[in-house]
Amino acid sequence: MSKRTSAASSNGAALAKQGSDITEPSYNKQKDLLSSSTGHFSLLRAMHMADYITEMNGFCGVMSIFSSLRYCLGDPTEKSNLYLALAFLPFGLFFDFLDGRVARWRKKSSMMGQELDSLADLISFGLAPACVAFSLGLRTTVDHIFLAVFVLCGLTRLARFNVTAANIPHDASGKASYFEGTPIPTTLGIDALMAYWVSQGWVLDQVPGGLWLAGSALEFHPIVLMFLVHGCLMTSKSLHVPKP
Repeated sequence: MSKRTSAASSNGAALAKQGSDITEPSYNKQKDLLSSSTGHFSLLRAMHMADYITEMNGFCGVMSIFSSLRYCLGDPTEKSNLYLALAFLPFGLFFDFLDGRVARWRKKSSMMGQELDSLADLISFGLAPACVAFSLGLRTTVDHIFLAVFVLCGLTRLARFNVTAANIPHDASGKASYFEGTPIPTTLGIDALMAYWVSQGWVLDQVPGGLWLAGSALEFHPIVLMFLVHGCLMTSKSLHVPKP
């Protein structure tokens, strides 16, 4: 999650503290454009440069999902689409960091940008990795349930952050001191591990750890528990991860 989200959440306090005459008008202008019932392309005109960069984060996540689907529909021995699905995700992280830098550089942040940031993160670091895992071979019913829980944990973590970010201690620049729970982009660690499995040919029937309870209604791949644990860490209230 980019620093842009916490900056937007604490904007009201920052305006009162700093007496800013730059950021507040940009908030009001965007609010007026979004609430306007007339005017062509009013939504596009309401978006800041940082918002468009956030959209690129979401674009990378969507393209990763499409690449996973293309692998599932094609030749299972041709892994180029799997590599492509994994390659899009670090680019999503790049845009996730870039939007915050641009928002601070232009001194323009917004509540809409905060929501866009969280939604893009959910796609790129929640749903897209789960789709890659499905493509790799985690395709039993229990696998699906655990992967769904992982995505929902990411969804819940991002929603909680949007609500509580203003209550987390901030430094003089408005930067939050820590994350509550692991940030959702840390899913890239799992993505790197899955990329290694693909390089070794450990996909489908060769997934590491094999299949447990095979032939029963509860059959599952034990490595799916990695996603479940990560989901629990994301939603932890007591785990404080210092912000870089």
